[in-house]
Amino acid sequence: MTTANTLYPPGGFGAPKNRHGHAQGHPGLPAGTEVFSADTHISLAADIFYERLPDDIRDGAPRIWYEDGAYQIGHQGQSFLPEVFSAVLMQYDDLAGAATNNIEARIRELREDGVDRELAFPNALLAMFGFPDKPMRERVFRIYNSYIADLQERSDGHFLGVGLINWWDADGAQRTLTELKSLGLTTFLLPLNPGSGDDGVMMDYACSAMRPVWEAIEESGLPIAHHIGETPPKAPCEVNNVAVAMMVNIDGFREMFSKYIFGGILDRHPSLRIGWFEGGIAWIPPALQDAEHVLASYQHMLDHKLKHDIRYYWDTHMSASFIVDPLGLKLIDEIGVDKVMWSSDYPHNESSYGYSEKSLAAVVEAVGPDNAAKIVSGNIKKFLAI
Repeated sequence: MTTANTLYPPGGFGAPKNRHGHAQGHPGLPAGTEVFSADTHISLAADIFYERLPDDIRDGAPRIWYEDGAYQIGHQGQSFLPEVFSAVLMQYDDLAGAATNNIEARIRELREDGVDRELAFPNALLAMFGFPDKPMRERVFRIYNSYIADLQERSDGHFLGVGLINWWDADGAQRTLTELKSLGLTTFLLPLNPGSGDDGVMMDYACSAMRPVWEAIEESGLPIAHHIGETPPKAPCEVNNVAVAMMVNIDGFREMFSKYIFGGILDRHPSLRIGWFEGGIAWIPPALQDAEHVLASYQHMLDHKLKHDIRYYWDTHMSASFIVDPLGLKLIDEIGVDKVMWSSDYPHNESSYGYSEKSLAAVVEAVGPDNAAKIVSGNIKKFLAI
């Protein structure tokens, strides 16, 4: 079986802005398979919030600008992004298709890498998750949704954008979900960390006050997307901080995973569907195993009795994406071949951009052509109900 080491050259792949697609069209998939990356990213290149907000409030809007090879988001010339985040953006934002200003180049670069369609998450815009002015935050999200939906329409089906919603109050959730659906967007990014409420206290997704928000999400019928990137290291690291930070971020799903199950969210809202993006799939069997052990060990202390066994919640409600995960593919029988989705993660450093066809061939080698077709195409379409 292909291992990660056989895919990686000794010196690494280098910056994505210096890579090129090399697809030959022969990764071993069944003829006619439409390769659909379940997770890519796009940088916002237009100053749309300042341009589209009413005159009387636009001075408080976040601005978008290009500086030193990266598209920044900030206010009054001060970026909201940590220095290390900006340094990472500089590794790929100069790719012709990395940002929103050239959808044609984006489609071409992905096709040259063997990818036909994509589900695209935002990049620097995630800095708005903690923006303190919540009415402005919602306005920004709604403007972004409209902008990304226009891009989706222009792409002729190649590009699907991930929307953003108001998760901090029920009326706002209903409002943004209804609008998002009307725009033709098929999923939305829900932060792992809900942030603080108006009282300054950290919000709890599992608390009773959040139930109307979950009801709005459930009523919308849209699947929820969670993505890595919100769990910074707990302590500073002077050496190779970017690598340490990435290692911590990859392993960021367990708390939210546990809240869905033990917090009773899925018991109360049984129609929810959840996708875990860019964290790989090898984490799933140990998480399920640990949850089963926790349930057996602490069941007598729980104030919410689970309605189902642990495995039911994964099989019924959840899916996950990966880029390169040979270990996860070895465990595919534990995870479920219908529950995993391949992604290229273009244009990130950790993406398979430049060697996606090798990554696809490794999936075929691990699970066979027919199951590989599900993983690289069918499962994400099912998740998005398209």
